[in-house]
This record gives sequence, C-alpha cells and structure tokens, in this order.
Amino acid sequence: MNKFYAVSADSIENAVKLIGTDWMLITVKDKENGRVNAMTASWGAMGVLWNKNICICFVRPQRHTHALLECEDEFSIAFFDCEYRDALKLCGRESGRDCDKLKKCGLSTCELDGVPIINEAKLVLSCKKLYVDEIKETLFIDKSLLSNYVNKDYHTVYICEIKNCYQKG
Repeated sequence: MNKFYAVSADSIENAVKLIGTDWMLITVKDKENGRVNAMTASWGAMGVLWNKNICICFVRPQRHTHALLECEDEFSIAFFDCEYRDALKLCGRESGRDCDKLKKCGLSTCELDGVPIINEAKLVLSCKKLYVDEIKETLFIDKSLLSNYVNKDYHTVYICEIKNCYQKG
C-alpha cells in the first residue's frame, strides 16, 4: 500500500483543474459482490457550505455508481497524475455491473476512514453525504444547458462533507 498523509482541505489547490481537466474517481463499496467500484467524473465542485468543507458530485441515475451511492453514506474521491489517464478513461467507459474495473485497469484499493480508496491516487478525499437532490428540468434558467440532457437523465447531486484529505507521501 502506498503511504498517504493527512492534509488540510484548504491546502487543495485549483479544484477546477483537478475535477474538470484531470478528472476524479468516485469510489464506493459494492456490498453485493464484495468489490470496490470507481466511476470517473469531471463535473463537481469543492468549497465551503454550512460551515463545512464540502465537495459536490453529480451522478446520472443509470450509472451503477448511482445505485451504490444511494446505499452508502460515505465514499471517497480520488485524483491522479496524468500517467493514470487510461485507467480513468476505462473507469468512465466500463460499468462496474459488468466487470471489476479497478482490476481491469490495474488499480488497487485499501481502506481509510472506513471507505475504500485507490492506492495509486495522488490525493484522496474521504466524504460523507450531507444532502442529496435531483436536478430538475423546470429549474434551469439557462435553457441551453438542457442540451446536456438529451435523454432527460438528470444527475443526482450529492453534497458531501470532506471528512479528511490525504496526499501521497
């Protein structure tokens, strides 16, 4: 296992780049088959809300990860160096319903704070759900954004407390 050390959430720099450009893996236990599932995401946010350090994740309802997140209150988010881009592509393309994506792309896991984390990550956030809601078509002010939902498969929004942050040591 790679060594991680705790860092403060306010030491995370450039969340826009981490999420939107570098991408992230939302990592959660799949209790049914005993595997850990990870889904690539490039939509999200980090900041402060309700006097807590938070991250916001968006997951479409048809994704396997959505069903898993609905059953778990805690999960992790992992960020990687560019050498893992192909693994992130695979975790975005394949479904955890059909295969063990992490094994297929050569990533390994361990557990910190009671949640699975990816050993190869450079930064990991241990997260606890605080609020969940569905994006609603009727609430869009900028209707051009609806082009992101041609199938009307509106994301579920997970607002989560960042319990702990870990960097590769």
